[in-house]
Amino acid sequence: MHDPRIAFFDHHAPDWDTYGPGPQATLDRLTKLLDLLELNPGMDLLEVGCGTGQITQWLADRVYPGRIVAVDFSEQMLEKARTKAIHAEFRRADVCAEALHEKFDTILCFHSFPHFRDKPAALRNLAAALKPQGKLLILHLSGSREINHFHTHVGGAVAGDHLPERSEWDGLLSQAGLRKTLFTDQPDLFFLRSVIESQ
Repeated sequence: MHDPRIAFFDHHAPDWDTYGPGPQATLDRLTKLLDLLELNPGMDLLEVGCGTGQITQWLADRVYPGRIVAVDFSEQMLEKARTKAIHAEFRRADVCAEALHEKFDTILCFHSFPHFRDKPAALRNLAAALKPQGKLLILHLSGSREINHFHTHVGGAVAGDHLPERSEWDGLLSQAGLRKTLFTDQPDLFFLRSVIESQ
């Protein structure tokens, strides 16, 4: 399926690392959130929407000697990530359309979930890629109101790329066989942790 977002991110990939507060500021924020993320040495981690790999080495360092697979639907983003000598496996994947055929202890969608054109399908594919007792994490360093306003302002292919309303999450997760165990939505942080519903 044609997705205009892919061309949008391909176009911006060469300068992506110059946008926003900067990669180091992002890593500093993530370090303060380690307790929320529950990343442990030896786990298998999937980073969805890795972009140019701004946080991928940081994640790899947290789970070493575990494995990290980083996926994105933009080949240009991945090409830039691969130039950084990051200890991760980078793959092109569209989680809205493709099963991943592997199992992970933790799946992290960092600054990526709004860009999934088919969120129910993405959640089903991600849930199917979780090991027993595995966790799906959705993380943004801004709240949903701020993110949704920003994407609307950017316009174009990402104008409608919004995080769902708080009231929608239980239904979306349940359709994928997931349930949330932690949910935070405040101006400087959106965080959702979910597990397989039967756990």
